[in-house]
Amino acid sequence: MPGCCGCWEVLRPPRYKRLVDSIFPANPQDGLVKNNMDKLTFYAMTTSEKLDRIGMYLEQRLSRDISRHRIGFVFVAMDALDQLLVACHAHSLNLFVESFLKMVQKLLECEEAELQILATQSFIKFANIEEDTPSYHRRYDFFVSKFSVMSHNADRNENVRTKIRGAGLLGLQGVVRKTVSDDLQVNIWDPVHMDKIVPSLLFNMHTPEFMSVNTESPRDEEHPAYIAEMVFRDLVCRASYGNVKSVLQPVLCHIDNHRLWVPNEFAVKCFKIIMYSVQIQRKQQYGYLVIQMLMSHLDTHTNSDPSIKASIIEVLYESVLISAGGSIGPSVLDVFNTLLRHLKTSVDNKSPEGEKRNMEKKFEEAIINTIGEFANNLPDYQKIEIMMFIMGKFPQFSHSEEMGFMDNYLQTMLLKTLLKVATKYKTVIMNNAFPPEFLHPLLRISLLDDPGLRVVVQEILHTLLDRHDNASKLKTVSIPKDVVSELDLTVDKVPRQDSLFMKKNGIQFYWHILENLQMESNKADNFEAIFCTMCLITIEMGGDDILVELIRLALDIQSMTIESTLPKTHKCCNHAIVAAYLNVLAQITNMSPLVQYLSDLFELRRKEACHLLPEFAFNRSNRDSSVKDEDYPKEDKVEEKWLFDQTALQDILTECGHDASRLSAPLAQRPHSSMGIMIHDSGMVNSMSDIGSINIELDSIESSPLLARKKVEEITVESLKKMLAEDQSVKREEEAKKRQEIFETFQNAPFEEIVARAEAKSNCFHDKLYEILEMSPPSSPDHTTKEGQNTVPVFEMQFPSLYVY
Repeated sequence: MPGCCGCWEVLRPPRYKRLVDSIFPANPQDGLVKNNMDKLTFYAMTTSEKLDRIGMYLEQRLSRDISRHRIGFVFVAMDALDQLLVACHAHSLNLFVESFLKMVQKLLECEEAELQILATQSFIKFANIEEDTPSYHRRYDFFVSKFSVMSHNADRNENVRTKIRGAGLLGLQGVVRKTVSDDLQVNIWDPVHMDKIVPSLLFNMHTPEFMSVNTESPRDEEHPAYIAEMVFRDLVCRASYGNVKSVLQPVLCHIDNHRLWVPNEFAVKCFKIIMYSVQIQRKQQYGYLVIQMLMSHLDTHTNSDPSIKASIIEVLYESVLISAGGSIGPSVLDVFNTLLRHLKTSVDNKSPEGEKRNMEKKFEEAIINTIGEFANNLPDYQKIEIMMFIMGKFPQFSHSEEMGFMDNYLQTMLLKTLLKVATKYKTVIMNNAFPPEFLHPLLRISLLDDPGLRVVVQEILHTLLDRHDNASKLKTVSIPKDVVSELDLTVDKVPRQDSLFMKKNGIQFYWHILENLQMESNKADNFEAIFCTMCLITIEMGGDDILVELIRLALDIQSMTIESTLPKTHKCCNHAIVAAYLNVLAQITNMSPLVQYLSDLFELRRKEACHLLPEFAFNRSNRDSSVKDEDYPKEDKVEEKWLFDQTALQDILTECGHDASRLSAPLAQRPHSSMGIMIHDSGMVNSMSDIGSINIELDSIESSPLLARKKVEEITVESLKKMLAEDQSVKREEEAKKRQEIFETFQNAPFEEIVARAEAKSNCFHDKLYEILEMSPPSSPDHTTKEGQNTVPVFEMQFPSLYVY
């Protein structure tokens, strides 16, 4: 008998098997035997080397139960596995995990929905466990593929379909969570995995019930659309800087393949989720990658339908709104260059009028709005750079004939873009808002042929000049009795730096205003826009230092109108603008004598020349196409008493303590050409002021030094003293007089006069040089012309004394 008992001990199963067998009840409905499960857990924790064998034995039992369709015992086995996973953190856990994953895989391969859901739940619990030791060989390819298939489940039973899809989505989240934090495991961001995970999420997000999912309802939280959105947010949050593109590329491909750009509600929804998700983890700079990917994707759709491109731009616009300051990234000009390139491509696409052309226009408007939002995220100094960059897209013309080569519609789009960016800029100092590299081209463009484009340029000036929101109140040309109160204008003291800016650049504004008012293609909107520009210049920069120049501008407009051959309608508008402008200037500067003088003259015009007032010239009924020049007063002559008298204005300025001596000098005398005279790159006109009134004389050398050397004199101390003493007092007086004249010129003369003096000196030099070159003989050995006639030898030529040394 003892020997027999020893044989039975050898045949007895190992303890871990007995413990595993003891956790299964006789009736599977009773669940795990709790006491025996505690014993098994304690045994596994104390003898960790047996953990892998416990897993293998559980796997054998599970396989046997699955083959025999003993579903109840399958649930018991998985429950035991889950508890062991949570309780044990031994170094040998990896071997146990391998058995666990094999069991999960077997369950997922089953056709029963409840077993697939059970396997997913166990895998999710496993994914939440942080392992102490890494795994070098574990792969999750099967689980990514299987969970993706479950996410696309199409079971006819809606309840079953919802559960399986939800389990598959959560399983995908578990795979990502398990692998993303461990660099030694499989790279879940590889395209082979992302191309399965991302489309599965988007497929469930884009369902008929998608818009009706209420995230606040507990029932709807189990909806696959809600789960997919939650998993998608988690996926984007976990993506590092280098992996964001791995998520975005499948998103763009999915939207392309399923034609979800039009309508684009779903695309907007997806990218809003992406933009908000990258910011949750304080990754605002990641927003630039999203914008960059969208713009690159837009490049691939250059030849696509305009509706698709418009939808992509709208998605881009919505993304920029969310991204705050992180959407631009390091390459600012790259972003704007890409958008402007697409704008030009759309404009160049000469689609016939119809639905496609309307979609192109929608696409162009979307680009303009997006550029505006991009600019809104930039600091102010970069906004000016962007406006200069957009300005550079206009042709580099220096003569008016070149303007005809540019498509008028493209000019319109570029100006609208420029205006959109300008609305995002907040002017503080005029010198910063109008650098010469930006101001000069902008004023050049203000002389375009198209009256509509000229209005847009004036609106750009309004946006940049107006710091107190007065532009909208000055759109109508009128003569109110109390300008400030009736129009509700905000007027502050002009900063000194703005006065200096106006002294330096005011002539640019004045000359282009004059040129604009001489264009026969002007309409009422053009006149009103120019009037608004003049008023804003006065309010924002009209200090006492330039008050005389502003009044001189009004007198120049009046003189130009009288001498021009403009239609009567245009002349009346110009006279009305001068009247309304002087009224604004007088009341803003609180010059009571000027206000009284203007009031008397306005009253006279109402009685005898109402056509010179805004009430008539800008009457809407007079703008009708049926109203012609014949409907205006037949007398083309304007009586002197109806005009603003220069002498009277000088007396008023003198009475108010202003220096009115410069009021008699006109601002500009350049003739108006049909296309508008362009200012050169230097930004100055050759005759900005009355150069004829400026006379600069240079003392010429009376005798040549070479001739003086022929006279030999004995040089002694006495002769040197005599030479130094000769006319010394006279020379001192002449030098002092010249110095005083130069000092007074630079102290009192306006800037344009100083420029004119320099230009006069330059012109004199070039004239003399040209004269010398004309007199020089041909470069031939015998100094003869081509006809064989002898020319004057060089040594016999009469050169100006200034060039003889």
